[in-house]
Amino acid sequence: MKKDRLESYVTRHNIAAKTEQWLAAIRTVNTHRMRLRLSKSALLVVDMQRFFADPAGKGYLSCTEAIVPNLMQLLKGFRRARRPVIYTRHAHHPEMLDAGIMVQWWKENIVEGAPESEIIAELAPRASEKVVTKHRYSAFFDTDLQTVLRSLRVEDLVICGVMTNMCVESTARDAYFRDYRSFIPADATGAPTEEMHCASLLNLAYGFAWVTTSAAIVEQVERS
Repeated sequence: MKKDRLESYVTRHNIAAKTEQWLAAIRTVNTHRMRLRLSKSALLVVDMQRFFADPAGKGYLSCTEAIVPNLMQLLKGFRRARRPVIYTRHAHHPEMLDAGIMVQWWKENIVEGAPESEIIAELAPRASEKVVTKHRYSAFFDTDLQTVLRSLRVEDLVICGVMTNMCVESTARDAYFRDYRSFIPADATGAPTEEMHCASLLNLAYGFAWVTTSAAIVEQVERS
């Protein structure tokens, strides 16, 4: 999934101001306000792999540098509350036996076992935390994610990571079809461009999720 290396549309210095702008832009459709039910919640961290989040990665997204601190705060909050943290990794067999149309669509694909398929060190999963390996954009497609969520009695999903316009949105759509309530922190998700990020936030707010901030989610976690 190689992407052109574009100049970052967001940095650690301006992400708070940018997030205010994004939320203001979708305010008229971001009306399905929900309160996180902590006892039924889980954090889903999507594809924060070296391929996307390491400057040396083939699909590096510069926006990841800005969102990592917010992702770390979400991780800390859910871990302190002893609520499930689940990760996804997108990876394919070295011979691309499971890639299908992905091979036609992308010049580069993530290979299972390669260093860039691993989740970045700053967000490394604990031994007790589930890692879902997926072969398509949605974390629900041909994985055991729904089985895990059902076993954990999860009904509320906080979905963060990359890309907002692809794997995050696809996962949130599939979550909605399965009657999960999704929360999308606008400042803990990222896309190749601001236009893609904002368009996806608009779509998500309109039909599938409550779009909010990582700080608002952490506050709800700590107060519950």
